[in-house]
Amino acid sequence: MNMERNDFKRRLLSGEPLTGIWLGLASPYVAELAATAGFDWLLLDGEHAPNDLASLLGQLQAIAPYASQPVVRPPHGDAALLKQYLDIGAQNLLIPMVETADQAAELVAATRYPPHGVRGMGSMLARASRWGQVEDYVARADDEICLILQLESPRALANLEAIAAVEGVDALFVGPADLSAAMGHRGNPGHPQVRAAIDDAIVRIRAAGSVAGILTLDEQQAHDYLAAGCGFVGVGIDALLLAQALRGLAGRFRPA
Repeated sequence: MNMERNDFKRRLLSGEPLTGIWLGLASPYVAELAATAGFDWLLLDGEHAPNDLASLLGQLQAIAPYASQPVVRPPHGDAALLKQYLDIGAQNLLIPMVETADQAAELVAATRYPPHGVRGMGSMLARASRWGQVEDYVARADDEICLILQLESPRALANLEAIAAVEGVDALFVGPADLSAAMGHRGNPGHPQVRAAIDDAIVRIRAAGSVAGILTLDEQQAHDYLAAGCGFVGVGIDALLLAQALRGLAGRFRPA
């Protein structure tokens, strides 16, 4: 058995605009349902959702038969945690709160085997290699990892070009919520100063030769970001979509 190509990475780097949604309900059943909807990617959130290694594994298994590709976000860029994520089969990673090129380089190293990185050699125990059946896994694993880094502070934006220049960084994602809080506009990512910083960051990311990503719940804004050249755009969150549908249905049957 030979290792399959990471088509998500190739599509992203080719400039194809890819849209997806955040999955925060930590449920393989919901993940499989979402995988039937036709999104390019599904973000399994380990930062703000109640996910652990076992729940992420279940969701990766549920999504695997479908065309939608999983992207996994850990709570932080810890090398030991990333090693476990990679071993259970995550290939596409979105790492939060990256602010410097040194951090970026450490994250690249955490996702690569020696001598190019520090990822532990344990593929015979790993789902990623199908427990040793993928004969070329160790030789090709590094090349099939897609690493997306989140820029969520003024310091991160100041270091944008240096972070983008780190070999092995495939895309840069601007986090509007944390960025707005760091800029003094907590809870208001639509503030003109924040919008201006985001728009400037997208232009600079593209000028640096990287792929720009962002999440917005405003459909028109999502189309605007795609028109501006963003290649990785989140357009919804499962928990909010469900909550809005439930509230709307309940409201239509609630006595006036």
